[in-house]
Amino acid sequence: MDYEQAYALNRALRTIGMRHRLLAATELNRLGLSIGQESLIMELAKQGPRTQAQLATAAGCEPPTITSAVQKLEALGLVSRHPSTEDRRATVVELTTEGEALLEGLSAAWIHLAESTVAGLSRTRVEDLIEALADLAASLETASRDLDPRRLT
Repeated sequence: MDYEQAYALNRALRTIGMRHRLLAATELNRLGLSIGQESLIMELAKQGPRTQAQLATAAGCEPPTITSAVQKLEALGLVSRHPSTEDRRATVVELTTEGEALLEGLSAAWIHLAESTVAGLSRTRVEDLIEALADLAASLETASRDLDPRRLT
């Protein structure tokens, strides 16, 4: 790869990330959520009650970040926390009735976000894009596997 290709690839990825995040934030704001909160809600909806450590692993972030996010969701009435019956050191998080009621709107917002994201495609089939992006995500996973995120700040 030469510099021009590298520049074009990196610029496109940065632009995609920034614009997609803006669209996602707009959709989530309509539901009273911030970026990242939706992934915890969807994880709890899919997997059921989880410990904060399990949520941190699923989200790919550090436990203190999850603790803060869960506290914010709890303040919104979307999740509840209680001590684990299996491990007294662990806290279990689960969706409340209000959190479950948000799922339909969250699903609709995610569909709208996806449709908005690909609405202007003219030469690429959505299926091909999904396949290419999954391949790229796997490549980035491999490339970043040995990085320590604490050293990147």
